[in-house]
Amino acid sequence: MEPRSAARPFLKWAGGKTQLLPKILARLPAQIDTFYEPFVGGGAVFFALARQGRFRKATLSDRNPELVHVYQVVKSNVDDLVAELRRLERGHCREQYYEVREQRPRNPVRRAARLLYLNKTGYNGLYRVNRAGQFNVPFGSYERPRIVNEEVLHAASRALSSVQLSVQDFAQACRRARPGDAVYFDPPYLPVSATSNFTAYDRHPFGLDEHARLADVFAALADRGVCAVLSNSDTRETRALFAPFRSSRVKVARAINSKGAGRGAVSELLVQSLPRRQR
Repeated sequence: MEPRSAARPFLKWAGGKTQLLPKILARLPAQIDTFYEPFVGGGAVFFALARQGRFRKATLSDRNPELVHVYQVVKSNVDDLVAELRRLERGHCREQYYEVREQRPRNPVRRAARLLYLNKTGYNGLYRVNRAGQFNVPFGSYERPRIVNEEVLHAASRALSSVQLSVQDFAQACRRARPGDAVYFDPPYLPVSATSNFTAYDRHPFGLDEHARLADVFAALADRGVCAVLSNSDTRETRALFAPFRSSRVKVARAINSKGAGRGAVSELLVQSLPRRQR
């Protein structure tokens, strides 16, 4: 793939990987046949690899259909999306925010613009839904939020032009990965405390059982000779689940916590798969 020099994330995403990018990129191959990212989120790793031209093909997925829909519209209909975002930008205020939050547009472009608008103007860039799947992040008191960045959206559209996008479970998303491919997992983190669980990105819980299933998928990829890299919270449970693999603790500044004293540098875990013969 040719380098996409301007490609970068167009979403604000809690727990984004900008700080960890150098360490994650160093653990991925210099040349990748197909790159898989089953928890795409803001796509920081995908866009960084796209800028460097390090993969031939890419498959991005998530089980959050609203998120995947935004990527699909950025890929295929970015001009109309920009126009709709400009309309929302002109009318931006607290009242409009809550009006848009309650809407359920059927039009594909308006549906994507709604999520992007809420993402840029909601509190702390959070994406959070309740048990019914309803977005419930409060208004963010930003003086002049950047709702439309046409250059970034067009660059993202070019980077996504030949990418496969899908709503899928992570195990299904990378089931075809083979040697020469690479997979990056950025799942909803296991909480380090009862007050730090900001993982409600969709209506389905992602608890310890799901993390154990993810560890099994990770092991299966390693056995097939596929390079896999995973980031997660540094907890007793995650260390135990991924004990068979090469892992390292890294410090990351995190601004999201229900208590101000809980914000700051935290320890996270980076895990890298190795074929069974190298473990």
